[in-house]
Amino acid sequence: MPIDNPYYSAAVHGDYQVADIGDLALEEGATLRGCQLAYQTLGTLNAAKDNAVLVTSWYSGNHSIMRDTYVGAGRAIDPAEHFVVLVNQLGSGLGTSPHNTAGPYGRARFPRVRIGDDVVAQERLLREVLGVEELALVFGGSMGAQQTYEWAVRFPDRVKRAAPLAGTARSYQHCILFSQTLVDALTSDPGYAGGWYRDSEDVRGGLQRHAGLFALYVLSNDFWTGEHWRALGFSSPEDFVTGFLEAYFQPMDAGDLLTQAWKWQRGDVSRHTGGDLAAALGRITAKTVVMPISTDRFFPPEDCAAEQALVPGSELRVIEDVHGHASLFGLTPAYLEQVDDALRSLLATDT
Repeated sequence: MPIDNPYYSAAVHGDYQVADIGDLALEEGATLRGCQLAYQTLGTLNAAKDNAVLVTSWYSGNHSIMRDTYVGAGRAIDPAEHFVVLVNQLGSGLGTSPHNTAGPYGRARFPRVRIGDDVVAQERLLREVLGVEELALVFGGSMGAQQTYEWAVRFPDRVKRAAPLAGTARSYQHCILFSQTLVDALTSDPGYAGGWYRDSEDVRGGLQRHAGLFALYVLSNDFWTGEHWRALGFSSPEDFVTGFLEAYFQPMDAGDLLTQAWKWQRGDVSRHTGGDLAAALGRITAKTVVMPISTDRFFPPEDCAAEQALVPGSELRVIEDVHGHASLFGLTPAYLEQVDDALRSLLATDT
């Protein structure tokens, strides 16, 4: 039976829509029947239908955190100018996910989903439900950057501009190994029960350990040694881990996180070109700005720069911030200004 988890609701995340996009055949062989995508739109699609911006989400993230952090009046992505589509990935908890799926593919039997499946589902949503054939911009951070690259490689004629933030086109070994510790923290909790727990709270201990491990990698060394947690209103490192990271992850469903982690570990656009990453990235025709975060340990700038060099006509804009991968939460105005500046410049370019 599905699990009722109040975290995955409009009461927590604000208004959103759910579209039934029909049966979705997955790359790993299963089919999600009656697949549902949760999304929010802001602004209006213009008569030319050329002002659509797709905003994708990261591991554990959703449309609301992307909306509140990166979209708004006077921002680079402004609903007064753009038709903004904020989409939740499959398995995010909003839309088709392990915790809310009934029948043979529910809970522990939820099928393996890849980044490519997300993008195929999103393309169907845009074209069939929203009437969008062309994207002025695809933008996302972390796993959202993986989706951004997948869009630009899979549908090069549909994407005019791409802005992958703090993420890579391929998952590299250090990132895969670390994410596996997150998986192990959840699945080793006795309450996980092989994925057949009855309530998300049953895996509370695993979610707590998951948050503690996340603290090791999501933040930079300078964040801890410089005591930057104080500026965020916390009294100690332990207070930050409990009050920020544990509070963030605790309401979530372990099975949903595991579905996303499996995708994250296997993100790789070179699946389209027999493992040749240069050939895959060489397909991109979108104006592309690659934005690594200077202190990111998940997706370090050198990995992002090596890929950017393979994207024709692209630009590298390193975002300077002390908060590591957690900068994605928009913890300082200076970080947000840098991202907005890069996006404004990109949106101003002709295609």
